[in-house]
Amino acid sequence: MKRLKNFTPKILVVGDLMIDHYLWGSCERISPEAPVQVVDISKETTVLGGAGNVINNLNALGAKVSVSSVIGDDDNGVELINMLNAIDVDSSNLIVQKGRNTSKKSRIIAVSQQILRYDKESKNEIDSESVRKIIDLISSEISSYDIVILSDYGKGVLTPELCQGVISLANKNNVKVLVDPKGSDFSKYKGAYLLTPNKKEAILATNINIKDEGSLKEALVKLKNEVDLDISLITLSEGGIATYDSEVKKFPTVAKEVFDVTGAGDTVIASIAFALSAGKSIEETASFANLAAGVVVGKIGSATVTLEEIEEYEASLHKSTSDAHIKSFEDIAQIVNRCRASGKKVVFTNGCFDILHVGHVKYLQEAKSFGDVLIVGLNSDESVSRLKGPTRPVNIAPDRAYILAALEAVDFVVPFEQDTPHELIKMIKPDTLVKGGDYKGKDVVGTEFAGELKLVDFVNGKSTTKTIQKIQGK
Repeated sequence: MKRLKNFTPKILVVGDLMIDHYLWGSCERISPEAPVQVVDISKETTVLGGAGNVINNLNALGAKVSVSSVIGDDDNGVELINMLNAIDVDSSNLIVQKGRNTSKKSRIIAVSQQILRYDKESKNEIDSESVRKIIDLISSEISSYDIVILSDYGKGVLTPELCQGVISLANKNNVKVLVDPKGSDFSKYKGAYLLTPNKKEAILATNINIKDEGSLKEALVKLKNEVDLDISLITLSEGGIATYDSEVKKFPTVAKEVFDVTGAGDTVIASIAFALSAGKSIEETASFANLAAGVVVGKIGSATVTLEEIEEYEASLHKSTSDAHIKSFEDIAQIVNRCRASGKKVVFTNGCFDILHVGHVKYLQEAKSFGDVLIVGLNSDESVSRLKGPTRPVNIAPDRAYILAALEAVDFVVPFEQDTPHELIKMIKPDTLVKGGDYKGKDVVGTEFAGELKLVDFVNGKSTTKTIQKIQGK
């Protein structure tokens, strides 16, 4: 994950751009003119849709994105360009075709229910002149891109002529082309590096009913051979991702809760492009894409995901190394803000945790039960020496942090230099502050910044001091 955080790939997205337009309101009556609901509009929002959702996902991950497409000479086209410029996406490769309607899908929503959708768009194929202009624009800069994505929403931009032109250019310059396909005929994508069809799309394209491991392999092999792919890939919804180069490999999904799968395919291809650009293997890439999808399906509506969200999600699954759970003050501040935004309850406790024993583990497990995210403040070596004496700690801070972070109950560990975690608690402002039962009737540092204080009794006879005495034969 650290390597991905320090990487800014340059990615070109070619495909069907559109505007998703939402009219939000309330409905309390039926029209006297016709048996239809009357919606009083209170809010209006727009977001990039179609290939624009792939762009949004790449942008959220930290990529530098350029886009090439064909739009109409209309107000929607101007609005779309302004939306791209607002998120610093290079739109210089957009072509305006006279007489074409820029896609805009408008949805009327009342009391969280979609009442009506109306579309204004052109779905016929773009003309040969527009294809030639796109190829000419791309040809002069193709070698500067790390990856090219073809995002096909079946609105006429990705014609066979354009797909083959882009793929040919990219292959000559050793640039991988990834395709989110549409329809049942994948021949126009021939020569791409990989495609990302879902199971239903793969069944239509191969005419193979994917119902078990054997038919899955048969479909993967057929796609690879017939479309001349480097890697064959099929997304399997809750089944994860399956790939084939010389053998079939399956990467299970890691979604905990599914609220909405809208846009999950856009997240998958964006995350695959991002990881491949950073030189990740297909195995690492598929696992990364599964994590990204796991985050995004837990959100409502077409959503994006950041590297930080993926890292936190991986940590919550305890599939990451302990290093990923050890955070600085600056890191934990951002994490806490995201926890608050998602409605999670933050719990904080602290200690030296010198020689970890069963008393520590049970204490931390009970602390975690008070909320959703447990943050543990860890005294530095100097701090422990000042509190416990010159012979302590037995284990140095990096070792203590690593072992703590490996515990299932612990979400994040934050080392601090001071004798008390006062400044850390002030910054975190936990919903629940947890301390040992020996603090009953005493002042507890940081309570003024916490929502509540919980005291947890220690396990009798279990302590680091007693462990050391036993080792010393005392």
